[in-house]
Amino acid sequence: MWEEFWGEFVPHATSKEPYAVIHNGDAIDGVHHNSTTQISHNIEDQIEIAYNILKPVVEKCEGRYYHIRGTEAHVGKSAVHEEALAKRLKAIKNEEGQHSRYELWKYCGPALVHLLHHIGTTGSQAYEATAVHKELVESYVEAARWGRKPPDMIVRSHRHRYFRDEIATGTKIGHAEAVVTPAWQGKTPFTWKIPGARLSLPQFGGIVIRYHDDELYIRRKVWTIDPPKPE
Repeated sequence: MWEEFWGEFVPHATSKEPYAVIHNGDAIDGVHHNSTTQISHNIEDQIEIAYNILKPVVEKCEGRYYHIRGTEAHVGKSAVHEEALAKRLKAIKNEEGQHSRYELWKYCGPALVHLLHHIGTTGSQAYEATAVHKELVESYVEAARWGRKPPDMIVRSHRHRYFRDEIATGTKIGHAEAVVTPAWQGKTPFTWKIPGARLSLPQFGGIVIRYHDDELYIRRKVWTIDPPKPE
């Protein structure tokens, strides 16, 4: 799936044009909540593995690489381990000179996109839209409060499930949307105790954001795997 995503889907979705890559957090799993499922509990091993996986991706985008900080339980206090990885990957620095960051405001053509890792979760798929829609609305409220330009799109991750929410606007773009990305992790022991998560299949994949012909849109690729066979 990973090789197909970067080797086939991304070149097709970008029409083989130059593109930037944004990793939206949790590049390593860390050693969290007394878990034992990681391939190694040595953080240096995890960083080395992540580096070797992501280095070809950074090379394909010719260094146009940004790294968002994930959850402290996974990537260390103040994302110390993610910063070390981002530095090795030579991620583009923020204004403070850090290679990883908590958020990124990025233009895609004239459209303004806001990215950060966290988003609220839910124990019921019936309410999967709630936190996503609230995040989009609150982005507009905060922008109006201070007289700033609102984002045309917000991108979040964290919950490992792809989701989109869209509203019409009077902006040039004509709409605003919130997108939650899928992930690249199977179900861990923690998912089996969470309502909704314990019944859902894991999702793998990513998104490509494009602006073309006066339209901002998303190309997405999402896979899952088959459940266990009945015995």
